[in-house]
Amino acid sequence: MNIGNLIKISLRALNNNKMRAFLTMLGIIIGVASVITMLAVGQGSKKSIQSQISQMGSNMIMIQPGTGMMGGVRQSSSDMQSLKLEDYYAIRDKTSYIAAVSPSVSSGGQFIYGGNNYPASISGVTPEYLDIRKLEVDEGNVFSRQQVASAAKVCLVGQTIIKNLFPNGEEPVGKVIRFNKIPFTIIGTIKAKGYNTMGMDQDNIVLAPYTTIQKRVLAITYIQGIFASALSENVTEKAISEVSTILRTNHKLKASDQDDFNVRSQQELSSMLTSTTDILTILLACIAGISLLVGGIGIMNIMYVSVTERTREIGLRMSIGAKGRDILSQFLIEAILISFTGGIIGIILGGGASLLIKLVIHWPISVQPYSVFLSFLVCTITGVFFGWYPAKKASQLDPIEALRYE
Repeated sequence: MNIGNLIKISLRALNNNKMRAFLTMLGIIIGVASVITMLAVGQGSKKSIQSQISQMGSNMIMIQPGTGMMGGVRQSSSDMQSLKLEDYYAIRDKTSYIAAVSPSVSSGGQFIYGGNNYPASISGVTPEYLDIRKLEVDEGNVFSRQQVASAAKVCLVGQTIIKNLFPNGEEPVGKVIRFNKIPFTIIGTIKAKGYNTMGMDQDNIVLAPYTTIQKRVLAITYIQGIFASALSENVTEKAISEVSTILRTNHKLKASDQDDFNVRSQQELSSMLTSTTDILTILLACIAGISLLVGGIGIMNIMYVSVTERTREIGLRMSIGAKGRDILSQFLIEAILISFTGGIIGIILGGGASLLIKLVIHWPISVQPYSVFLSFLVCTITGVFFGWYPAKKASQLDPIEALRYE
């Protein structure tokens, strides 16, 4: 019997039991849709994290004091004073893999304008900091090197600060705000960036010359950190090695001494978060894959019942010349058709569910072509695998016994 006739017979058999065939497909439909949707959520989250880290500066390098001993007491990195301006100058002048570098000092307090106030921190940096952090000026200008040298009381403010200090829509540039008791003139505003992957408000930011924060706010001579950017993401590791060598030389550390500083890059953060999302994506896919397994078991059960119900039909067909392989092929085709149709419906539902999640919940979604292909392939293999046993059982029936079956 040719394959065309077998397909027609299989379609007629499924058409005679529409509801049962649909319920059998349901497990496959749910399984395929779940796999596609879960992978879309996982991959969407991964791409969102990578995009936001790129916006923060994928080649950014952060240098901070390490933990150490002071007066016999182990101090945290925030209490250490191991970074000096000389370290900043050395990195700026002696490195070959660093594109930009800025010292960093910060202080928390209350910003006040008229009757409005808002608690936030102010960061002391150089103009290069904006390039390192991929920040852009919206209105006004960045403070100049001359203003840095003279410790001018000027600042750039983010959109969150503007909304809280100027709720009536006033133009902030040119206004004087107070940080605790120190007046700062706003010379520019920073374009909005929103929240990052870790839920931090990137617009809750105020930047001023680092000399101003050192001398007028904190009254210190050391720096709390250094931000730098490598020439490209590919040379970040070389830049880190170069910075570490320079700092160890500056700090006169012996070969046996531990670093009294920490050097971190955005690549480390990106790798950690990407690894986490990959694990979660695999977990979600495995959970969704259980639905496919259940759907496959459903196919086997229904096909087994179908064989039992159609025993006389099988006996009659075999008595007029149908061979065992024809019976095997027929029931196997029925199982594959159920899986195939369920897979197509599942793909449509999976794509629709992913789009719905994006539109309603506003989660980042990325439907991957491989997830569609893989789900479809798995559901087809599931149909063959779980349909084989009932089909094999049907092909091995004795025609005489089958005709006597009640």
